[in-house]
Amino acid sequence: MITIPEVVEQIVVRSPFLMENIHDGIINLSALARKIKPEIEKKLYKKVEEGAILMALRRLAKNTEPNLAFKKIIQSNYDLIVRSNLIEIVMPNVDFSIEMHKDLITLSESQEKFFMTITEGVFETTIIASNELYEEIKKILSRDIIHEMTNLASITIRMPKENVQVPGLYYYFLKALAWEEINVIEVVSTYTEITIIMENKEIDRAFSVLKSSLNPEII
Repeated sequence: MITIPEVVEQIVVRSPFLMENIHDGIINLSALARKIKPEIEKKLYKKVEEGAILMALRRLAKNTEPNLAFKKIIQSNYDLIVRSNLIEIVMPNVDFSIEMHKDLITLSESQEKFFMTITEGVFETTIIASNELYEEIKKILSRDIIHEMTNLASITIRMPKENVQVPGLYYYFLKALAWEEINVIEVVSTYTEITIIMENKEIDRAFSVLKSSLNPEII
């Protein structure tokens, strides 16, 4: 028969961040016990005492290390690439033709020193590019543009391919920015890269935050 400590452990290990914070002693265990009590009672099909949950949490905090794979995130080598003076253009997919896509790719290839990324969603397509390409891009696209934004910047994080398998990897970066109230406008990713788009005015602070997150000894 499953026990209270076993259920508590099942709940906690679902989140590497929760486990890490419990281990570091920065979580209010009494508040956490109250929060997870209904789920524990549902799993055990009976009422349980909050004190028993709290005892299980304290034991878990002493005896369990955080997810080792997650801890390796900040021990890996990362490249941070900063770009400024970017623009964003969003248009509906119904108006974004194959010819437009080809023309944008051709433009990007002919202007390799500038940045461009094209993201096609279910309903919309977003183009983020260097401000120097703005006029050329506008010539290619139709007039039915949903949204435009200027004065943007980006930070691209290149990561080791083995880290792609670590749950919560993107959240780790975005959480660090959110804690500093840095607004993220877009996120674009490939297999080993994540590019975070924000306003130009935030770029210096964002770079400092991300660098400190990836290298905790740097304050």
